[in-house]
Amino acid sequence: MKDFKDKVMFITGAAHGFGEVLAKEGARRGMKIAMADIDEPALTKVYQDIQTVTPDVLMVVTDVTKENEVDAAIAQTMTKFGRIDLLINDAGVAVPGMVWDLPSRDWEWIIHTNLMSQVYTMQKVIPIMRQQQTHGAIINVSSYAGLVSTPLMPAYYATKFASVGMTEGIAYDLQQHQIDIEMHVFCPAFVQTDLYHCEQHRPAQYTDATDPYYQSQAYRDGQKFAKHDITTGMPIDNIANIVFTALEKNQFYILSHPSLNPMITKRTERIVEGQGPDINFVGQFMQSLSQANQTDQ
Repeated sequence: MKDFKDKVMFITGAAHGFGEVLAKEGARRGMKIAMADIDEPALTKVYQDIQTVTPDVLMVVTDVTKENEVDAAIAQTMTKFGRIDLLINDAGVAVPGMVWDLPSRDWEWIIHTNLMSQVYTMQKVIPIMRQQQTHGAIINVSSYAGLVSTPLMPAYYATKFASVGMTEGIAYDLQQHQIDIEMHVFCPAFVQTDLYHCEQHRPAQYTDATDPYYQSQAYRDGQKFAKHDITTGMPIDNIANIVFTALEKNQFYILSHPSLNPMITKRTERIVEGQGPDINFVGQFMQSLSQANQTDQ
């Protein structure tokens, strides 16, 4: 996608982090913006900020784990703007914890938020883009955690690897059926977003305060781990430029930390050599990540 003026962006997870900066950058480039997020006060603030740039902005408070709410947000977008040219699936949560500790409801929450919400939007938006008979683009926000894994967050890795694989598969399907929609998967490493605050927005259907797990040391350690990784990450300042430049160049994989690319290569080499996960590899990754957060800005 090279021309953004007057095109319509529909973006989930728009109240914080990547969603906020991408929505604002789209508005700056002359796009019409439809934003969905569960956090109404924060979404309202972003909405008001964008209104100072353009009146062509819509906010819809949406729990993306509920398909009917996603459908309603897309319907409101079509009512207001009549089209969708760029879909950005940014909504996501981080749920740390060992598989033997983590309650099933936490698995359900992260799978529904990080993966199924992307399914819900694409089921509706791809037919809309096809009917428009104009060029469209979709960005699924995954993570570096969809390309290389480490300990402590198996549920997070499960959803991010799934998002990468799903996006690749859909790209094949669109090519095979000659559908003019370009696919992209955004795989950032640690960036200073609001992701470690996602517990504040946990929907009621995934909440049970009586479960002793949420008072356990394992839970507290997981939350501390998630906060550290995010707050020590790369500043978010250049992310919008990285993503929109990749859109202009039609890059499928959008990576935020190029100096980590050798770690992707090493993982691939280990796969073809039949080697399994090695904790020593994680040490190399963490050292590389620390360096990358300083050099890839």
